Amino acid sequence: MTTPDVGAGETGAEETREADDAGFGRLPVQVHRSARRRRTVSADIRDGVVRVLIPGHFSAREERQWVERMVERMEAKYAAAAIRGNEPVPELLERAGRLSREYLDGGAVPSSITWVTNQNSRWASATPSRGTIRLSHKLQGMPEWVVDYVILHELAHLIEPSHSAAFWALLSAYPRTETAKAFLDGASFAFQRSVADDRDSTLDSGQGPHPGR
Repeated sequence: MTTPDVGAGETGAEETREADDAGFGRLPVQVHRSARRRRTVSADIRDGVVRVLIPGHFSAREERQWVERMVERMEAKYAAAAIRGNEPVPELLERAGRLSREYLDGGAVPSSITWVTNQNSRWASATPSRGTIRLSHKLQGMPEWVVDYVILHELAHLIEPSHSAAFWALLSAYPRTETAKAFLDGASFAFQRSVADDRDSTLDSGQGPHPGR
């Protein structure tokens, strides 16, 4: 078989289904087959789902091989950003500044914001006394508006450390707060179920990731 090119190609998928035995962290994987795609294989993340696009003529064996290969590449790509944890990320600081100005009247100014890999019980955390914010690498690949909510959640903690009425009032200007909270609750539930399946046991409902206190 001629080795397919890895990269961009026609994206018109004629068949879409969940991958049988593949996973990117805790994100689901979908396989998109296209009759118009002859040699190219590509992957991306949209709305919290890893999409692997392959030619429609691939056999089941070829599909498994290329899905595994592309998922490994995506894991390496996003792990590289997370491994640099505890190093300020300029793009995140810029994003946090924009969100603070837009929704918090510029009242929260973080000194640093980083990706970390050790946030196992929460999506993010903040240290108000230092002005630092840490985001779980598990957020990478989730919808941008969900990540924006998590960043805003932690920015609000730089102003109000507790989950008081004053804290939630700070988030009232963000139009997708409740939708983002519901999305993260669903992701937490899926995470708990996945861990429970891995351990062949049942986790308590409070053990999944959640935004930091």
